[in-house]
Amino acid sequence: MRWPAAAAGLDARARLRHLAAGALRTGRPLALWREPGAEHPRLLVARSLESSFTGLPPALDAQAPAGFAFFPFRDSDHNPALFLPADVRYDAAEPDTVTVAPAASDIIPGLAAWLAAPTLDQLAWHRGPQPAPHPATHTEYTQLVEKGVAAIEAKEVVKVVTSRAARRPLPAGFDAFAAFEELAEQYPRAFVSLVSVPGVGTWLGATPEVLAEVTADGTFHTMALAATQPVTAEVTPRTAIWRQKEIEEQALVARYIVSCFKQLRLREYHETGPRTVVAGQLLHLRTDFEVNLRQVPFPNLGTDMLRLLHPTSAVGGMPRQAAMEFIQAHEGYDRAYYSGFLGPVNVSAPGVARLYVNLRCLQLRADEAILYAGTGLTVDSDPEREWQETEMKLQTVAAVLQ
Repeated sequence: MRWPAAAAGLDARARLRHLAAGALRTGRPLALWREPGAEHPRLLVARSLESSFTGLPPALDAQAPAGFAFFPFRDSDHNPALFLPADVRYDAAEPDTVTVAPAASDIIPGLAAWLAAPTLDQLAWHRGPQPAPHPATHTEYTQLVEKGVAAIEAKEVVKVVTSRAARRPLPAGFDAFAAFEELAEQYPRAFVSLVSVPGVGTWLGATPEVLAEVTADGTFHTMALAATQPVTAEVTPRTAIWRQKEIEEQALVARYIVSCFKQLRLREYHETGPRTVVAGQLLHLRTDFEVNLRQVPFPNLGTDMLRLLHPTSAVGGMPRQAAMEFIQAHEGYDRAYYSGFLGPVNVSAPGVARLYVNLRCLQLRADEAILYAGTGLTVDSDPEREWQETEMKLQTVAAVLQ
């Protein structure tokens, strides 16, 4: 449908904000995102909360419904797995048109009223009802790391990823929409997102890590991203030197992906790396894996790999079940949607899906933000260095709170 005459003078940015305001006013789930390297953001609105609940990861194929996946680290009543159907879509690259799915045509009269309503300067983003997680102190987190290293030494796990939450006050007049735009400008190579769902809350983030991607040319892509050090004048992708601990941490993630391919009896994959890459002000080691879906007899490879990968060893550990049990027993808080995954499925075109691990993110509350960061532990992990690594990672999104 076309924008009404009342909104004819608005540019694409103002129209995005206008449409988001209408969704928030009427209590509808929405997702706003900007893909890596893309110039324009996209907005998706689901017709209702009830239509967004799902019990299974999305199917990554051309016949699957179009929508936006928003999945927690661990599914629970407080943090349900969500798939927001693409009932209403707006692409800032095509500023004059709002697309409404045929199945949602009954909401067009109400949608027309949203678009004609006055623009809100301050958007009232949904706040989740869950209690704020406990923010680990320096002592508590270093003790958690010590327990993780002890579990590795005792051969209870090969690797475990520990994390912590931090609470930061929201500055006066904080604008989530403006913060999204700031992150998109600061991190052009990240997947930047703002997801708001009634009863679940509002999440803002800029993540560098692909979980599962199916491209228009029929390629499946995933990556092993691990190990961290800051970018400095002396330390760049060309000059970075990695410790054995960091090399082994990244290699474990890469081997886990290969083990998933082996479970599916797939041998025709292309591996590139590891190489040093930049993500904001941080450096990581990354290995890319690709499969040409037109040359292998695995039509459901994307869907199958998604179900095998999440939660990856980069956010949980190895073996998966033992690492998850350690996290449940010792981490001391609910990660909610941090280290889950999110992204569009069949939105830009049928058969195209881009799902990312929800890292470098924060959850908005009434007067504060909850930030999250984690580190992968090996037998050589030093508790103080792991604390400092979480401090570095927290700065990615904390910058928009200043």
